[in-house]
Amino acid sequence: MKITGNIITLNEENNIKDCICSLQQVCDEIIVVDSQSLDNTVIIAKELGAEIVKQPYLGDGPQKNVVRSYAKHDWILSIDADERLDDEMVSSILNVKTMPTQVDAYSFKRKTYIGNRWIKHCGWYPDICIRLYNKDRAKFKDVPGHSSVQAKKTKLLEGNILHHSYQNYHDLLHKTNRFSTRGSKMLLAKSKNISRFSPFTHFLSAFIKKYIFQKGLFQGMDGLTISLTASINAYMKYAKCIEMQKGKTQSDSLWEQ
Repeated sequence: MKITGNIITLNEENNIKDCICSLQQVCDEIIVVDSQSLDNTVIIAKELGAEIVKQPYLGDGPQKNVVRSYAKHDWILSIDADERLDDEMVSSILNVKTMPTQVDAYSFKRKTYIGNRWIKHCGWYPDICIRLYNKDRAKFKDVPGHSSVQAKKTKLLEGNILHHSYQNYHDLLHKTNRFSTRGSKMLLAKSKNISRFSPFTHFLSAFIKKYIFQKGLFQGMDGLTISLTASINAYMKYAKCIEMQKGKTQSDSLWEQ
């Protein structure tokens, strides 16, 4: 088995080097699909030997599927620029490379961090993700929001994807605002009938789910903060959608990275 590593990027000069170096431990080629970065992302990636494909952003799923037309190998390992492979995941992938397989894709657990703090609760772990897949038998779902690989026969491998998604609480809140905007546009595109009570009911249900049922209360301040920001995300997603339905704001392109 030979593997093509894939990363989609937009202004990731602070992350791209470590990401590519992580993939180089297991991949036979690396393709960076860049959506018009204005920083040094492309320069750094080229210096590290990655192939660059320039593609205006199509949405998460379609953008991650672009690599299927360029990959030299049947198997693709897709990670985001802020993700890394831990040592156990590297060993697992190197092992499967040497053996015949009957599956269409492999999944891994993912550890997400705020700063250097691993978040074990709030539904953030194990957060199993399919990331290594045969391009002829599986692909990312063609949706503009956060997408995932669709495959029939999958197997969970040992090891973790290390997801350094948030530097601090400010970063968490900033991205929450961005995610709620994207979510509101997806709701609007579906033409859902949303009542004026929807923002509050979704706020409350999101908080109870994260803090109680997904045990955020056992993660101290991090657990409470994540539960509150998840609630804010839910509230603002529906509130922004109602605002757009009333024509009080402009609904810009859904395809935002």
